[in-house]
Amino acid sequence: MDIFESDDSSTPLTSDEKNGLKLKWIMLRSELNEAEARNIAKAQIWLYSNKNKDVCSDIFLRELHKRMFDDVWKWAGTYRTSERNIGVVPYQIPLKLMQLFDDVKFWIENKTYPNNEIAVRLHHRLVQIHPFPNGNGRVSRLMADLLMEKLEGRKLYWGNKNLVNVSEVRKAYITALRKANEGDYSDLLEFTFAE
Repeated sequence: MDIFESDDSSTPLTSDEKNGLKLKWIMLRSELNEAEARNIAKAQIWLYSNKNKDVCSDIFLRELHKRMFDDVWKWAGTYRTSERNIGVVPYQIPLKLMQLFDDVKFWIENKTYPNNEIAVRLHHRLVQIHPFPNGNGRVSRLMADLLMEKLEGRKLYWGNKNLVNVSEVRKAYITALRKANEGDYSDLLEFTFAE
């Protein structure tokens, strides 16, 4: 089985992006997932040792993605340059991110939505923009968690499961994201709420 084979809800990599894999010993998708998980854990240690961060910035987003994936991918922290089946065209990525971060700051300042909805909308729009070749869902969920921690001192729930592997929980998450594409955030908000 091809370690780069994607399911219906994953974005396929280009040949150049596949060649960006640093760990040439990886032969199985499970090995790739494990290497990325170790790298993400290392990034979380960095996050919690750097408390004063402006989460709503292009610079922070790129640094976070780089720290999450730089042990695994040469292109970590670099915006994609190829078109995808999801996301804006590559040249629009910086502008769309600037608009998103300005919107989030406005929503917070004007209390446009409850804090958890602001975080969910940040997550959803980041996924829609799809700035990186891979890891967009993971970096977007972490960005939403960081914003929630900053606003309320807690993280979102995310179904309390691993959303990287194909599962019923991941399918429900993808369905909620697609519903949010139509402007209905109810399922995504419910998905991130813990009782």
